[in-house]
Amino acid sequence: MRTFLTSLKLFLVMTALTGFAYPLLVTGYAAVFHGKEAGGSIVYNGDKAVGSALIAQKFTGPLYFHPRPSAVGYNTLPSGGSNLSPASAALRELAAARAAADGDSPDMIYASASGLDPDISPAAAFAQSGRVAQARGVLKVDIISLVNALTEKRSLGVMGEPRVNVLTLNLALDRKYPYAGK
Repeated sequence: MRTFLTSLKLFLVMTALTGFAYPLLVTGYAAVFHGKEAGGSIVYNGDKAVGSALIAQKFTGPLYFHPRPSAVGYNTLPSGGSNLSPASAALRELAAARAAADGDSPDMIYASASGLDPDISPAAAFAQSGRVAQARGVLKVDIISLVNALTEKRSLGVMGEPRVNVLTLNLALDRKYPYAGK
């Protein structure tokens, strides 16, 4: 009986620590020091929430920059890759079709592992700049200037690669160069 009571006390203490105290501490830390990220990094267009800076959205047509391809249709619930083999004929055909549509930048040909990567490389954005400029009736150099202005540098100067958030870029595009046909 003594062992049972000791085990029960340990269970209750560990439940309080790991089930309540630690989650509250981590949640509080996140809210204070990383409020935007803890809230999902929601992006607003005026007062309307239009998406998250952390999750890719499907943009189609010539007016917008396109995100990386998604094997899951940009759905967050079954996120993941296609599992096609690098030697697969289906993957080669898919890659050729994607290269024809959005240029031959690797991040526009192959889907990310999650299928939800919100960023593209500056090279991928530059490759799409001509199409976007033509569709909006502006100079390509103006679109490239916008891409350069919104390119995020490596984190802490060494981690990751330079990147452009597609949702942020497309919202800035609509603000700076609205399409008259809308």
